[in-house]
Amino acid sequence: MGKKIAIVTSHPIQYYAPLFKLLAQGIDLKVFYTWGKDSVEKYDPGFGKKVQWDIPLLDGYSHQYLQNTSAEPGSHHFKGIKNPTIIKELLDYNPSAIMVIGWGYHSHLKVLRYFKGKIPLYFRGDSTLLDNNNIGIKGKLQCLLRRIFLVWVYSHTDKAFYVGEESKAYFKWALLKETQLVFSPHSIDNARYEIDYTSKANELRTSLSISNSDRVILFAGKFENKKNPLLLLNAFISASTINVHLLFIGNGENETELKLLAKESTKTSFIHFIDFQNQSMMPIWYQLADVFCLPSKGPGETWGLAVNEAMASGKAIIASTKVGCGKDLVKKNLNGWIFESDNLEELREVIEKIPSKESLIKMGKESRRIIINWGIANTANCILKEWKNI
Repeated sequence: MGKKIAIVTSHPIQYYAPLFKLLAQGIDLKVFYTWGKDSVEKYDPGFGKKVQWDIPLLDGYSHQYLQNTSAEPGSHHFKGIKNPTIIKELLDYNPSAIMVIGWGYHSHLKVLRYFKGKIPLYFRGDSTLLDNNNIGIKGKLQCLLRRIFLVWVYSHTDKAFYVGEESKAYFKWALLKETQLVFSPHSIDNARYEIDYTSKANELRTSLSISNSDRVILFAGKFENKKNPLLLLNAFISASTINVHLLFIGNGENETELKLLAKESTKTSFIHFIDFQNQSMMPIWYQLADVFCLPSKGPGETWGLAVNEAMASGKAIIASTKVGCGKDLVKKNLNGWIFESDNLEELREVIEKIPSKESLIKMGKESRRIIINWGIANTANCILKEWKNI
């Protein structure tokens, strides 16, 4: 009998679907979705609306939705995923190994505990230690207790797939050995963002009354404190810039405050807001911009896959020190800049130093050169290479 892999994860997302499809071409696998069928079209409190992606998330690989009996189903809390039949379903499938994505759900931890020592267990996650910095005595005690607990959690896994340098440091902190760590880069489907949408992007620029010679800074995501869009807006308003626009795409809890602040600003005509855009439109919006900014302050900005998307679209990057991918993907003055998280003055200085469009185009080419090694195929190959040793 050939090798079979079971993947346990909460719900279909646009980043993992193409990876599962590619993995299925190299090995027999089945994905077990623990949130249940309701996760396909769910209310996203971050965007403040129901979200259903307009690209296929279930094509090309075997999958199964499990019954979720949680009183409050969701991926936002530990008790949001309870699958009474998960162990039986996995035993019936009879996998050669199991990969669990994320431990912070009742059923996922249950799988790790049950199958420990029975078959090889792999874990994939993107947690970092970035939020452990600058904490007081109480915070240090909580950090110690958290570490003790996480050492116990990861003692149930045989190997962990780390996604970047900050991720590797986290797993080592949780006392996983070097021999237990396997690199599998955090990636997206780069090809979707490399398609040339120049004509459509120019049409969008025209609709916003932005000249092709003007530079555009883009923020795309949830308008929430974690992402810190207010810092970006305040830095932009206070910066001395000429012919630079700021474009916000998304929705969320900070939306009213952002729009009021922009309206009262002397730069109001250079600040633009666009509602949440689905996956098929995002490559066009990225190509409209010149620079992508992710000013997050956390907690929990473990990677920032929007940075991958912007780089695949050929854009320069501005990221804060709390963005998990910064150390791996953003090279100072080569394809972008990193500023100290929540530091208004430092971000303002970066905005004021944004170079000419010609220089930004060169930086965007560097972004594309870097992100080549962070594609879905690279991730799949790293994982398949490890699974061949089972």
